[in-house]
Amino acid sequence: MIYIILAIAGGFLTILSMVVNASLAKRIGVFQGAFINYIGGLIIILLITMGLREYLHMEALVNIPFYAFLGGALGVVIVASSNVIIPKIPTIYSTLLIFIGQIFTGVIIDYLRLSHVSKGKIIGGLIVVLGILYNSNVDKKQLVDEN
Repeated sequence: MIYIILAIAGGFLTILSMVVNASLAKRIGVFQGAFINYIGGLIIILLITMGLREYLHMEALVNIPFYAFLGGALGVVIVASSNVIIPKIPTIYSTLLIFIGQIFTGVIIDYLRLSHVSKGKIIGGLIVVLGILYNSNVDKKQLVDEN
C-alpha cells in the first residue's frame, strides 16, 4: 500500500514540478529554468546524501554501466521540453499525453525485456488516446459555440 501512495504522490509532485518549472521558464527562459531546476535538485540531493552518508557506497559507482548515468541528461531534456509545452497546452492534456508516452514506452520496454506485451496495457493506452481526442473535440466545439 505504501508503494501505491508513494507512486500517487510522485505523480502529483511531477505535475506540480512541471507547472512550477514552466512558470519559471516563462520568466527567465527555457534552459535557464531547467538550469535552476537542476541546481535546486543538486542542492537537495547533496543535503540528503550528506545526511545518509553511512548508507552510501561510492565505490559501487565504478560497476555501474555508462548508460545508467544518462538519466540526468534525459531529465534535462524532459524539464526543458516541459517548460516549452506546459504554457502552450492545458496542463491536463500535457499530463495525459505524457501518460500515454509512459504507457507505450512501458509496453515497449516490457516487450524488449520480457518478450511479451500486455494486451490490457495497449487497449488501455488506446482508450486514453481516444478519450483525449474526444475531449479535445468537445473543447474545440465549446470554444466555437462560445464565440
